[in-house]
Amino acid sequence: MHDNRPGHGPGTDEAVPRHGCRPPRTGPRRGEASASALSRGVVILFAFACGAAVANVYFSQPLLVTIGRDLAMSPALVGSVVTLTHIGYGLGLFFLVPLGDTTDRRRLIVAQLLLLVAALGVVAVAHSAALLLAGMAATGLLAVVTQTLVAFAASLAPPAGRGRIVGQVTSGVVIGILLARTASGLVADLAGWRAVYLASASLTALLALVLHRVLPRHGAAPPAPLRYGQLLRSTITLFAREQLLRLRALFGLLIFAAFSTLWSSVALPLSEAPYLLPHSAIGALGLIGVAGALAATAAGRLNDRGLSRPTTGIALTLLTASWLPLAFTRSSLWALALGVLLLDLAVQAVHVTNQALIYALHPEAGSRLIGGYMVFYAIGSATGALAATSLYTVASWGAVCALGAAFSSLGLALWTFTRHNTPDPAAKLTAE
Repeated sequence: MHDNRPGHGPGTDEAVPRHGCRPPRTGPRRGEASASALSRGVVILFAFACGAAVANVYFSQPLLVTIGRDLAMSPALVGSVVTLTHIGYGLGLFFLVPLGDTTDRRRLIVAQLLLLVAALGVVAVAHSAALLLAGMAATGLLAVVTQTLVAFAASLAPPAGRGRIVGQVTSGVVIGILLARTASGLVADLAGWRAVYLASASLTALLALVLHRVLPRHGAAPPAPLRYGQLLRSTITLFAREQLLRLRALFGLLIFAAFSTLWSSVALPLSEAPYLLPHSAIGALGLIGVAGALAATAAGRLNDRGLSRPTTGIALTLLTASWLPLAFTRSSLWALALGVLLLDLAVQAVHVTNQALIYALHPEAGSRLIGGYMVFYAIGSATGALAATSLYTVASWGAVCALGAAFSSLGLALWTFTRHNTPDPAAKLTAE
């Protein structure tokens, strides 16, 4: 009879004798069972679905002025569109993503996508501020299907290749985040802002159909027999017990605070003299950041080789250094491009390493681990956005760069003081 508390079930390191001898296997190896389920095409589908889902959180940002004018909303009410979407996303990370540990993930993903179609439809047809805001909050809440997909992909991956798979799937998230603003701006220019959400609803419905047919019917591990209340409490318990999870969550908070510091405010200096760039040109800046997707896969491979600590340290160093060229944005677009490239490479390298490491702690609790970790991502993103936009109005671009450098330096200092004092599941797995 198995102990089903987090960290004590089958598949955890507690289930393996410490002297190194593993119990005989009676069935196919986990890597063998999941190899057929995770063909290259399926991994690409995971990545595409992640990007399409998370993009819904960011579509509204270049459309706020148009939406406000169309629905006669005050500037303060228009600003709450982004806030409510992110609040919904944060709530979904804690209340919905952990369900992946107790529910058939395939059914959960399809159900969330279909509900997301409904939420996007509400946004597209909204003719009042109240209906729009309700639809935006629901869209954020259901867009967390992205993290359920990441956890599902990680559960299907063989342990020795998990970092690579997580990196490839996360590359879709990166591209979705960075291209969302560009895509929404282009579609809105051609057919209006409502067309953005109608198009996304259609794509999401198609993805629900395809994933229903393609995704394996069962994950690599049986669902945990926990009630919903126990599930949420166990997420908190995991944070209380696991030092590595707490540390990696702090890294996630700091790197996404830096990431959001840049991306929530960079349009402000670019829309002013001497550049006076239109929204479409500013949105195209995200194309440079897509290079961060390359770091996602590379960091995953390094993690599989047991190199998570040096990968984290190098990435945090690059993140801190990226703010030097970014400080010259007002005088050089080349400096801005270099800074964006370095920042996105660094953030995605740390993010993928974080996810691969924390999933390795307790694979049977993967959804809870990733959902809980991403709550810190949401906190960091919200903190960076609020602080950066407020600071720009009173102290201009130089102060924003100083803020971003401070978040990045805190992350590097945290790594420096803790790099020898925390366990590394990836290194342990490589050694075995």
